Amino acid sequence: MPQKVINGKTYPVDEEGFLLDHSLWDEDWVESVQGEEEIEEITEDHRAVLEALRKYRDEHGLPPRVRDMTQVTGFKMKYVYEMFPSGPGKGACKMAGLPKPEGCV
Repeated sequence: MPQKVINGKTYPVDEEGFLLDHSLWDEDWVESVQGEEEIEEITEDHRAVLEALRKYRDEHGLPPRVRDMTQVTGFKMKYVYEMFPSGPGKGACKMAGLPKPEGCV
C-alpha cells in the first residue's frame, strides 16, 4: 500500500495520493496538498470548501460528485477551480482528506 510521510507521520494513500483513512486528516495533510497544488495561501474560502466537503462525506459516507460541488460548497464552479487548480475533485477532495469523487477523471 502506498504511503505518504509528512513530518514523521505516515498517511496511507491510494495510487493517486488520496488519503485512505479520513480520520488521519489534519493540518499537516492540508499543507502537504497545498504544496502539491501550488496554492499560495489557504484562505477562509478554501477552508469553507474543505469543511463543506467533509460535512457532506460525514452525512453521506462518500464525497459529493463533481457536478454537485457548487450546491455542496455554495461557490460557483469556476471559483472552486480558481482556488484548487487541479479541480474540485482532485484538489479540493484530496485536500479535504476524501477519496476521489465519482465522475472525476
